Amino acid sequence: MAYIQGNTGEWEMVIGLEVHAQIISNSKLFSGAATEFGAAPNAQVSLVDAGFPGMLPVINEICIEQAVRTGLGLKAEINMTSVFDRKNYFYADLPNGYQISQFTQPIVGKGEILLDLADGSTQTVGITRLHLEQDAGKSMHDQSPNETYVDLNRAGVALMEIVSEPDMRSGEEAGAYLKKLRAILRYLETCDGNMEEGSMRCDVNLSMRRKGVTTLGTRCEIKNVNSIRFVQQAIEFEAVRQVEILEAGGEIKQETRLWDTTKGETRSMRSKEDAHDYRYFPDPDLLPLVLDPKMVADIKAHLPELPDDKRARFISEYGLKPYDASVLVAEKPSAEFFEKVAKGRDGKLAANWVTGDFFGALNKLGKTIETSPLSADALGGLIDLISDNTISGRIAKDVFEEMLSSGKAAAQIVEEKGLRQVTDTGAIEKSIDEILAANPDKVAEYKSGKDKLFGFFVGQIMKSTGGKANPAMLNDLLKKKLLA
Repeated sequence: MAYIQGNTGEWEMVIGLEVHAQIISNSKLFSGAATEFGAAPNAQVSLVDAGFPGMLPVINEICIEQAVRTGLGLKAEINMTSVFDRKNYFYADLPNGYQISQFTQPIVGKGEILLDLADGSTQTVGITRLHLEQDAGKSMHDQSPNETYVDLNRAGVALMEIVSEPDMRSGEEAGAYLKKLRAILRYLETCDGNMEEGSMRCDVNLSMRRKGVTTLGTRCEIKNVNSIRFVQQAIEFEAVRQVEILEAGGEIKQETRLWDTTKGETRSMRSKEDAHDYRYFPDPDLLPLVLDPKMVADIKAHLPELPDDKRARFISEYGLKPYDASVLVAEKPSAEFFEKVAKGRDGKLAANWVTGDFFGALNKLGKTIETSPLSADALGGLIDLISDNTISGRIAKDVFEEMLSSGKAAAQIVEEKGLRQVTDTGAIEKSIDEILAANPDKVAEYKSGKDKLFGFFVGQIMKSTGGKANPAMLNDLLKKKLLA
């Protein structure tokens, strides 16, 4: 457990996260307006979204199914009856003057997420609830020096607000939580998780307490942080800010703060509202939402294999280390690519190439798996040549680089450049004899106990064979010659 060292002792962070995840659907939660990202301002606004008098909301069934699917993916309780409420507050980009949300009776109750931490350990974080609500529009302050413009394209877009328990104790744990949650949403295809496009946003609730204290301190909420890196930075800054105030004898004010990415600091936005300030009450235009048990059962029966299950299978089926399995399942395309490479091959060797050279090359080239210049079949072909001893692992790295630049298959490159391994024992023995004959002094030193010279002989023989001698055969024959 991580603690912050203050001037008067150690302090513990208490962190809970509220994630707003935009549901993947073609239309909004209560209207038929489109949800596609990047449309011209106010091009996707219905009369319901614009708050015209007399316009009645109609629930989008797909959004309900997506919320249920997400709840099941979070191992959470599905509430068969839920209620939509009006949450009253004024924003310039909220035409109705209220948001349709859920408060006392959300669609999804308690669940959990298992975190994979950098040291190889795991930790369970509780999910308090998942409720549905509609998004507000967007106020644009950079269009005019004197006026604020309003774009209502986002108004009415379906959001899932996923609220965690205050179970996290560091920025690292918060980052791991967001990565795992985003992976689950992407596997389920209920949210694309693109924080840079605003389809997944995070509010951080953080309070500090002295080490050993069990009661909660006064929390501050850092609103609408739009990247995992910024969430971690905001937590580290805010924790230090609160400790400095508390150690100076001050009190933490319950407030909403913003993360200033330019200055790298949080700053006050407004005092934090409590639930009663919003004057929640059931929306009179919407009946209670009653789910069909058959629909819920059908969604559950067709859930995809999720990251934790896939990780466990990769460990048992392919013999992977837990860390490598976690890396591969973190993103669905990575897991699918690996499985194509590993099919019918050595799983550990496939994992080493995918997580090592392949991921390294993508990072260097600024590519993703979807835009990779190398297919899973092509990489699998390279691994086949290693497995059947056509080429050595060292030569394979050179072939891999050539595959990236030329687009040619591994087998073609090996044939064109004459890179096949020498597996003829006679040819290898001849090279060994020549190197040993040319270095009698070093042979004598080796036999007198300088074992490290073995590497020298291997290097010289590899050089004489152009790196094509089979390493295992070379080592075996060389040992016999030196012991003779």
